[in-house]
Amino acid sequence: MEFLCYHRDRPGSLALREELLEEHWAYMDQYAKEMIARGPTLTDDGDTPTGSVHVLDLPDPATARAFAFDEPNYRAGVYRDVLLRRWRNTLGRTMWDFHGGPEGGNRYLVLGLGAGPAADLAVPSDQDELIAYGPLLSDDGTTWLGTAVLLRAPDPDTARAILTPDRYADVEVHNWQFGGRD
Repeated sequence: MEFLCYHRDRPGSLALREELLEEHWAYMDQYAKEMIARGPTLTDDGDTPTGSVHVLDLPDPATARAFAFDEPNYRAGVYRDVLLRRWRNTLGRTMWDFHGGPEGGNRYLVLGLGAGPAADLAVPSDQDELIAYGPLLSDDGTTWLGTAVLLRAPDPDTARAILTPDRYADVEVHNWQFGGRD
């Protein structure tokens, strides 16, 4: 089962986040084989983290909840909230398989929070800039709750356009970069 976990930073928590960096990475190292994608979201200038995205293949929702809430930054109060949803890896690959690699161009996390009938279940025909793509689902995998995308795009508006307009209650676009140890 695949899951998307997005921890959003609490305002003013940057110093604590930096203090816990090695502990965070050591925790994530335990999940290296399960990782599909990972990395921080960033402010518009790309300098300051605003959150942390992890997409993983885990055995069940209980394991996913343990991953999200045992994370050192979460336990220490770096994060203000957590979005944890089942997710389906419609590309069937990891971020490390992305032909564009970790450098060059702008990268974004796009979250379309669902309302009504499911949308954007099929992978867009132009996949060249997609890093990860798939629906957000209920714990049992039966109810569509939205769509999550990691992609390379020239700007936030182009990134947002990956989702069908007017099919979501809300669409968030966050600067994102490949994560992991430097």
